[in-house]
Amino acid sequence: MTCLLLENITTHDSGKYGVRVENSYGSDILYASLSVEGPPDPPQGKPNVVAEADCAVITWSSSPYDGGSIITGYALEYNKNGDNDWITAADNCHTFNYTLNGLESDSWYTFRVRAINVHGPSLPSPISDQIRSVDTAVVAFEPHTLFHSTYEILEEIGKGRYGVVHKVAHKTTGCHSAAKIVRCRTAKDKKKVQDEIDIMNLIRHPKLLQLLAAYQSQREMVLLMEYISGGELFERVVADDFTLTERDCILFMRQICEGVAYMHQQNIVHLDLKPENIMCSTRTSHEIKIIDFGLAQRLNPQIPIRVLFGTPEFVSPEIINYEPIGTNSDMWSIGIICYVLLSGLSPFMGDNDAETFANITRADYDFNDEAFDTVSQNARDFIGALLVKKKENRLSAEECLKHTWLDPERHQTTVVLCKEKLKKFIIRRKWQENYKLRRTA
Repeated sequence: MTCLLLENITTHDSGKYGVRVENSYGSDILYASLSVEGPPDPPQGKPNVVAEADCAVITWSSSPYDGGSIITGYALEYNKNGDNDWITAADNCHTFNYTLNGLESDSWYTFRVRAINVHGPSLPSPISDQIRSVDTAVVAFEPHTLFHSTYEILEEIGKGRYGVVHKVAHKTTGCHSAAKIVRCRTAKDKKKVQDEIDIMNLIRHPKLLQLLAAYQSQREMVLLMEYISGGELFERVVADDFTLTERDCILFMRQICEGVAYMHQQNIVHLDLKPENIMCSTRTSHEIKIIDFGLAQRLNPQIPIRVLFGTPEFVSPEIINYEPIGTNSDMWSIGIICYVLLSGLSPFMGDNDAETFANITRADYDFNDEAFDTVSQNARDFIGALLVKKKENRLSAEECLKHTWLDPERHQTTVVLCKEKLKKFIIRRKWQENYKLRRTA
């Protein structure tokens, strides 16, 4: 008797096997199919995590191979503050997401997921990025010495009008945050930082950058915030490995409107919404965060507020005309962001600031460029309802969320958008930002 013995078999040994016999009169062959089953492969990629006040929403991808037997569920595990123990939060999820409630405030969490079939669980997925549960208590200033004793200052990751932002690492846990360090020479400088802290204390929302702590000395103030590792949204979507469709734009714009709607509910207006202030939570996530509340204002319905600041391409007509602002001043900027994201074109850009302002005050724009040939009419209607000269006639953020275009279920299949003009827009914006920084240095 002849036999074939396979030892230490794996799924790669599955397939069709044949036994062939021959003699001088001919040959014959018989086949047998071998199916090797076992636990599935781990879910693909790192889980994505969005932290809220006392909970986290974790999403993950499917397993690339089910082990030869249908996957019956997923197990979610978490680790707190770098402990060696992994705790099972859910042992049999039937979807690709889970909301974990009851997070301890001011603690650091990481997550991983296992796929399960009848043969058992897979190896764990890659570990998620660390998230910090947000303490909803009001952030107040602590001694500056505590900042330096707790955190190690790493590389510079940003620079703006009022300070420098560094990546910092917690000396005990190694977890990363972002520290905005502001030199305060006058009482006016200190009040400006305090105003920013007061506003950030009011905007506890997963689409808005969160303030974690604040420190001060006589000449320096530090705002400790979430570390956003994904970079600017526009730079992410023009990357060679990202295919941009209108449906992607819908998902991004919907999140922007969710964050802005929450701000407006608190009577806070951002006043500097632009592509550089829309960030991706991680390098692989479609989740966004709105950042930089240095120009934000809290509105009092009884007291008209006029301002003369903002970014020229994104500023609204009422600001240029020095008229009272409102929450709908932000909606103009959202309309421009959407126009640029879909086409790569800036609707009011002139040869200089004066020409740009003139175009804005006339609300002079169109959709005639070939970049809009593949953009839906619903998208154009959405932009048109925001780029309205009279602010009272613009859609609010809440109304935007009810607009037909922002329903992703209506856009299951959309064509791929050309990104060449968007790449040129980003390059021009980088030159402009660098020029401004040199002038103010």
